[in-house]
Amino acid sequence: MDLQNMQIGFIGTGVMGKSMVRNLMKAGFSVSIFTRTKEKAEDLLSEGASWAHSPKELAQNCDVIISIVGTPQDVEEVYLGEEGIITNGKEGLYIIDMTTSKPSLAKKLYEEAKKKGISSLDAPVSGGDIGARDGKLSIMVGGDKEAFEKMLPIFQAMGTNIVYQGPAGSGQHTKMCNQIVIASGMIGVCEALVYAEKSGLDPETVLQSISTGAAGSWSLSNLAPRIIKGNFEPGFFIKHFIKDMGIALEEAEKMGMDAPGLSLAKRMYEELAEKGEENSGTQALYKYWR
Repeated sequence: MDLQNMQIGFIGTGVMGKSMVRNLMKAGFSVSIFTRTKEKAEDLLSEGASWAHSPKELAQNCDVIISIVGTPQDVEEVYLGEEGIITNGKEGLYIIDMTTSKPSLAKKLYEEAKKKGISSLDAPVSGGDIGARDGKLSIMVGGDKEAFEKMLPIFQAMGTNIVYQGPAGSGQHTKMCNQIVIASGMIGVCEALVYAEKSGLDPETVLQSISTGAAGSWSLSNLAPRIIKGNFEPGFFIKHFIKDMGIALEEAEKMGMDAPGLSLAKRMYEELAEKGEENSGTQALYKYWR
């Protein structure tokens, strides 16, 4: 398979998807896009992407289709609906769902795709808007290893930390581990900043000391400076994070595991969402203390 001559379909050009498409084109790939609101994709079309009118059209004309949409329900519709990719796809097609979704749905897509000779990978990402923009996403992949190896050059156009995790659903389970760490971690980041302010310290100077020590984390280095500047724009929406935490808690319950840190974070974020912050970035958890 000559990767540079293949046609890539891409569904979902939101905060993350838009930058991912740009990086694919920068790497020399030909990309056709579909998103529910065409106006949101006009800039990508002017930069060289082509437009498809439906997932069905992509399924019939592309060699590889990548999706990064909102919810598991959206994923199911995009792949298994009447106009869906698996429903209308041809043998030899590769599908890569990069949405953070349910491990059980990733397994279902894999099984349904396999019946039609389609290769399916679940490949959720971490790194937010900055990682997507810079092509430095962390990509965690589940599915057949042979399919993963064939798609590696495509992943390398979008990310730098690309790890094969195991069979179908393994990428999604790994992303749940990622979200669990972030959930409790964001509470710590915000509490520390509030504590710094209340004790009369300069939060920026505090960050200089703690962000490279044992407390260091991606959230502390990238999101704490945004909090200090009062920037609560989404690198990742609170409403999507609540969805992810719900999936993780559901999976933990199935495994008989208690997740008190995750449960607390979800309750705090839900309280913020009820106050109108659902479209803010995850760093807006800081507003919980206001």
